[in-house]
Amino acid sequence: MSLLSELTEIANQLKVPARTAVYSGKPPDEYLVFTPLYDSFEIHADNKPGIDVQEVRISLFSKGNYNHTKSRLVKALLNSDITITARKYVGHEDDTGYHHYAIDVAKEYGL
Repeated sequence: MSLLSELTEIANQLKVPARTAVYSGKPPDEYLVFTPLYDSFEIHADNKPGIDVQEVRISLFSKGNYNHTKSRLVKALLNSDITITARKYVGHEDDTGYHHYAIDVAKEYGL
């Protein structure tokens, strides 16, 4: 399993549309975009990777109050043993009308 797969499953459970790219056509009033940030193999004394570390930025875009969805998302991430490494309000995009909130997450997968 990959972090992107887990995040897609969480988005489906929360009933929030999600993509790993831009929306084609008119986007919904609230949606998520997943941007892979980092993948690495941790090397140990035997020079063989033991774990795969994956990091993703979750961008929440909302034309309304984003706090309810943000809270539900954070709770779902923590319940899935996904580490939250950063959270921040990016700003309001005046040209689109969306609030943008970013959550950076990471998870280790055994090989």
